Amino acid sequence: MHQQSMVASPVDLLHFEKEAHRRGCQLVSGIDEVGRGPLAGPVVAAAVILPHHVELPSVRDSKLLSAPQRESCCQEILLCTSAVGIGCVEPGEIDRVNILQATFKAMIQAIENLPTPPDFLLIDGPYQLPLPIPQKGIPKGDQRSLSIAAASIVAKVHRDRLMCEYHELYPAYGFAQNKGYGTARHLAALRRHGPCPVHRISFRGVKEH
Repeated sequence: MHQQSMVASPVDLLHFEKEAHRRGCQLVSGIDEVGRGPLAGPVVAAAVILPHHVELPSVRDSKLLSAPQRESCCQEILLCTSAVGIGCVEPGEIDRVNILQATFKAMIQAIENLPTPPDFLLIDGPYQLPLPIPQKGIPKGDQRSLSIAAASIVAKVHRDRLMCEYHELYPAYGFAQNKGYGTARHLAALRRHGPCPVHRISFRGVKEH
């Protein structure tokens, strides 16, 4: 009797894209966001349409990559496609509408900022956007779809660059290092200085100050 292989089959990161192509969709866009959890800075979404049969072996969920790896992958993505859209919702709007609604708004902006309208959407998470475009929400989509993984990288690189720019304006909070997340140094700076204009006033950890 042959021993069963214990090695897991590799995930086909183009499975969902191919499924949409088989149904006649040509422009399939992956959508992902970054920045739901930080105490400061915007929530940023990206929409990316990859060419059919693209090969990007280094691209995977942005959370699994180092900052230099993300920068390198982002350049690869931008070189292989011109179909990239970015959406950005600032802290004041996050405070007004809540972070989930701000996330949806950033995703819709990213789709609207694509140079060519997509005919199918692959969305990270169990979500449906209020758009008249066929779509599929995919839990953990940044680990299961190449288009979503590419969008996660583009969004993360864009947001990190913005937070480095905010660091130049408000150096006391260490935004270049913490990217707005509630690290010990960041929380200590909030206690010492109070919030700055890019903090999310409605978030716990900020509103107390």
